[in-house]
Amino acid sequence: MIEVKNLSKRYGKITALDNISFTVDTGEVLGFLGPNGAGKSTTMNIITGYISSTSGTVTVDGSEILAEPKKTKQKIGYLPEIPPLYVDMTVRKYLDFMFDLKRVKLPKKEHVGEVMRLVGLEKHGDRLIKNLSKGYRQRVGFAQALLGNPPVIILDEPTVGLDPKQIIEIRKLIKSLGKKHTVIFSSHVLSEISATCDRIIIIADGKLVADAKTDELSSVLSNERELTAVIEGKASEILAELKKIPDVTRAKKTESVSNNAGRYSIEYKQGADVRREVFNAMARIYCPILELKAGTESLEELYLKLTSETKGGEA
Repeated sequence: MIEVKNLSKRYGKITALDNISFTVDTGEVLGFLGPNGAGKSTTMNIITGYISSTSGTVTVDGSEILAEPKKTKQKIGYLPEIPPLYVDMTVRKYLDFMFDLKRVKLPKKEHVGEVMRLVGLEKHGDRLIKNLSKGYRQRVGFAQALLGNPPVIILDEPTVGLDPKQIIEIRKLIKSLGKKHTVIFSSHVLSEISATCDRIIIIADGKLVADAKTDELSSVLSNERELTAVIEGKASEILAELKKIPDVTRAKKTESVSNNAGRYSIEYKQGADVRREVFNAMARIYCPILELKAGTESLEELYLKLTSETKGGEA
């Protein structure tokens, strides 16, 4: 659906984006993650045609943004970090205005009503936008992005400034959009992205530094392949059994937890998943596993380590 190839953006001597490439499949919800100033908004502005790239290409559903800008933009609904709202209009009049501005071909009344129901605005159509809470203003921004049913929805920091309840509601909305649209959702908050997206791309200082499915991100970010386990039983028997597992490269006891239990480090080959084998091995020798977790660092610690290796850049 979306192909970004060798994309770079320079402002004089400053490189905001440095030769990044990625693809987004149809119906995928992609999280675009990075610290403030990493290059997320620059990338989104190039994809949507708001600014041009210095080099590289962006193709959306077979149309290249620079070669066919009008055709490509018709396939994209965009919600920037600050929604483009006319606050002295009512919700319905604003959406009618945006409908005409986008030259949507669908029946206006029915389509605007459908979009309002989708984002939870059906009871607020006659209210002035300036009298809405920030959360509901964000919903109006979502609604304008959905007008015309574009196949691609791009959301730049859509939960900034919202309270916890509003954030949960926006998460649910983004997940529901993924059933009918391809979605790119940017944020600098790891928990926000991991709770919402199928796949995560991490960008730091204009460079793409990680690309993985959400549930695989921890192992991709970590250079180590390690389990830590608290196991009850005789250490010599436990270590002997662990070392029999084909993908285990090293096993050692790191500390005693109690008189009959110890903490063990279990290193394994890249790409392997030895959790089941470890469980079965300990079951064979009747040594219960009291605790088992992947890696020695949390996902948040790995993310901070990865993104702090580079500094600077343009948002």
